[in-house]
Amino acid sequence: MLSVQEARGTAGIQPVKDEPPAKIHVDPPLADQLRGGRVVIPYYAENLRIVPVYGPAALEITPRVGHIHVTVDDAPWHWLDSSGEPVILNGFPPGPHKVLIQLVNAIHVPLDQAVVEFTVPAR
Repeated sequence: MLSVQEARGTAGIQPVKDEPPAKIHVDPPLADQLRGGRVVIPYYAENLRIVPVYGPAALEITPRVGHIHVTVDDAPWHWLDSSGEPVILNGFPPGPHKVLIQLVNAIHVPLDQAVVEFTVPAR
């Protein structure tokens, strides 16, 4: 079993020098939700706290802070989320799909990413 520090990182009041790299961990979408065209993708960030804090000054915060960018089916645009909650997408038509989830810092520079590929079954 992980200690709290291993699972959550260093306490926010304790400065961190030479932080380990931020990583994103993503599970496959919840299978029971796919049948209705809903995609629920659980994830968590390691060595980065997901919070709605942005801008160059936030790069000095330790432990490191950031958010995610989400891109669906290679769209030329993405959106950000800073909730730390699972990514939930609705209205997918049947067929294969791909979601790119990027872990980014407070100035939107990618630190790590994961691609989730799945197929929404015919209804």
